Amino acid sequence: MKVSDFNYDLPEELIAQHPYDKRDEARLMVLDRKTQRIEHKVFKDIIDYLEPGDCLVINNTKVLPARLLGKKDTGAKIEFLLLKRLDGDYWEVMVRPGNKLKPGTKVSFGDGILKAEILEVLEGGNRKVKFEYNGIFNEILDKIGLMPLPPYIKETLKDKDKYQTVYAKYDGSAAAPTAGLHFTEELLDKIKQKGVEVANVTLHVGIGTFRPVKVENVEDHHMHSEHFYIKQEDADKINKAKDTGHRVIAVGTTSCRVLESIADENGRVAPTEGDTSIFIYPGYKFKCLDCLITNFHLPESTLIMLVSSLAGREFILRAYNEAVKEKYLFFSFGDAMFIK
Repeated sequence: MKVSDFNYDLPEELIAQHPYDKRDEARLMVLDRKTQRIEHKVFKDIIDYLEPGDCLVINNTKVLPARLLGKKDTGAKIEFLLLKRLDGDYWEVMVRPGNKLKPGTKVSFGDGILKAEILEVLEGGNRKVKFEYNGIFNEILDKIGLMPLPPYIKETLKDKDKYQTVYAKYDGSAAAPTAGLHFTEELLDKIKQKGVEVANVTLHVGIGTFRPVKVENVEDHHMHSEHFYIKQEDADKINKAKDTGHRVIAVGTTSCRVLESIADENGRVAPTEGDTSIFIYPGYKFKCLDCLITNFHLPESTLIMLVSSLAGREFILRAYNEAVKEKYLFFSFGDAMFIK
């Protein structure tokens, strides 16, 4: 299977540059796998496709304002992107420009309220750094950090909360689980009142989610690893849906990857914490997931491969081409798709 089998033509003007003013008024394309029918709706109509007893699985990770703009002692401008907390105040970071930041280099951020020293050059060119500060690290990040928006978004984000789901709870992501951006608190309340269970998973989205696939054959690609956990009460909700013949509906590819990483052959899940590098592409047999709410993904990405494994590559590419024709907006701040 070739990576080029998952390509499609996307005009640049259809890449959403800013979030919707009203989250649930994004457009929604509904794909019916049985009938191969496509419907065009508004996102808040999603409630019409959910049934009492279904379980909606959301990823409650929170995006860190992980992009830091600083200076060396010489005055040279430096950019950090926080990737992973290693231990305490020690972090793995991506740096720009990389070739100038050797071990021992010191960098200052926000007029000196946050300082860092480069300790080590890691595999792949990232750096191990130690931060120094007074106060609480996350509060300092909130004050001086910028949201780590994907490279295809060129416009500045005025409101940090717009790149955060309304149910974001646990800090740790370098990117938002963007399918969840369409939900409002009011819509979630209506969904619960309808008798739909809402279960949480936490998967901290890594920057690898934006990395292009650089191999020719899909099977040769190695996925990046991401940390996740799911609690007992949430596992119980998912298992109840399975046991009573109802559907498990993942919000986003991140929730999907957690479910499929931990489910047994009967689709049941247990409270788990770990790392997943699961790579889902056509030929994969889903164990737990029944339906998926997702956004429109980059050509030749692992994410378009995942949705193709659920709905079929030809159906997905037909839907994507129709979305282009109908001028849907694509990627993180774009419109949504429901695969049922």
